[in-house]
Amino acid sequence: MKRLRYQRPWLYPEQQAALFHQQRYGIVEASTKAGKTLGALVWLTEQAMRGKAGWNYWWTAPVYSQVKIAFRRLHRGLPQKLHTSNESDLTITLANQAVVWFKSGERPDNLYGEDVYAAVVDEASRLREESWHAIRSTLTATRGPVRIIGNVKGRRNWAYRMARKAEAGEAGMHYAKLTAYDAIRARVLATEEVEDAKAQLPESVFRELYLAEPADDEGCPFNAAAVRACIGSLSSQPPACWGWDLAKSVDWTVGIALDSAGAVCRFERWQQVPWEETERRIVEATGSTVALIDSTGVGDPIVERLQKRLPNVEGQKFTPASKQQLMEGLAVAIQARELSFPEGPITAELLAFEYHYSRTGVRYSAPEGMHDDCVDALALAVRRRTRPSEDVWSLADAWGPVEELLR
Repeated sequence: MKRLRYQRPWLYPEQQAALFHQQRYGIVEASTKAGKTLGALVWLTEQAMRGKAGWNYWWTAPVYSQVKIAFRRLHRGLPQKLHTSNESDLTITLANQAVVWFKSGERPDNLYGEDVYAAVVDEASRLREESWHAIRSTLTATRGPVRIIGNVKGRRNWAYRMARKAEAGEAGMHYAKLTAYDAIRARVLATEEVEDAKAQLPESVFRELYLAEPADDEGCPFNAAAVRACIGSLSSQPPACWGWDLAKSVDWTVGIALDSAGAVCRFERWQQVPWEETERRIVEATGSTVALIDSTGVGDPIVERLQKRLPNVEGQKFTPASKQQLMEGLAVAIQARELSFPEGPITAELLAFEYHYSRTGVRYSAPEGMHDDCVDALALAVRRRTRPSEDVWSLADAWGPVEELLR
């Protein structure tokens, strides 16, 4: 059997890191012409090279014309003697007889039934969610990996929700962003071309297409530009106050501390640990600092136990009215730039957060399938920080340890 030597085409570092990793789900939000398509074609081809005769690998895009562009690029890029192409079926069969299929997502029902060993979902923000459901079903028996790539297109689509889960560190997921300026540094795009696009296009369109920043859809209470203006590094100053949101079911327990200037200086986040361990971690992190803790439902007895050990802990029950007040206070602090927080889960949740008007009032929450634990913890910390100073008075602060008073 003849052995072939393969050398990966050149990819710039950010492009390669975005796609070539060990996580099953890779989500890439990217600028136009930043190299996401080329990188994903290389990734899918390498997956197929490791396959066997008859194994299927899919490239799916929203419409037929987009699928055909990717098919022709791979056909041109592969040596003719190492593959056979069928333009009517849009398939490329490699030397090992693994087959790369290029499929349109226009009809989700046509995507069910096959076993697929790896897949790329191109222009995911424009692909119907039902098509993603079908693609995911084809990866079940094989446990195949998938790369979900594309420009951003607002916030009300399944790809945006997936990206926020990955950015927040969901297990098995990897998130990457490729901007036009990454491509400029790699000499894939010219600076003058990007600057010309910036001058010619509306700001929201430029940010989506070249910076991979979704435009504001109606319903976000914080304003994306204001959130981005508050992004900074994690402060090294000591905590002045804490906000803690306790996990329910598959949610996260999140603790956020603000320093005296309103910068996030501590960030704790964990999932699925016993309540005893949660209490221990909160006690260890909070110490004698003032804290406001979610006491809704199962949180009520936990806060009662914590108050026996931590003199400056208070509970906050979430009701529609109290949550509205908390979120309005957080929105005011963000828009006044009284806060700063690092990029990552906090920023991702703030940008995805929504409110809806209903017959009974305003409802604040994360989009379906996403988390808002960081938002809640930050709002609690802001509420604790903006309380009048007399609210945080305690015997320990005024007179010293209680044990000394009793001597």
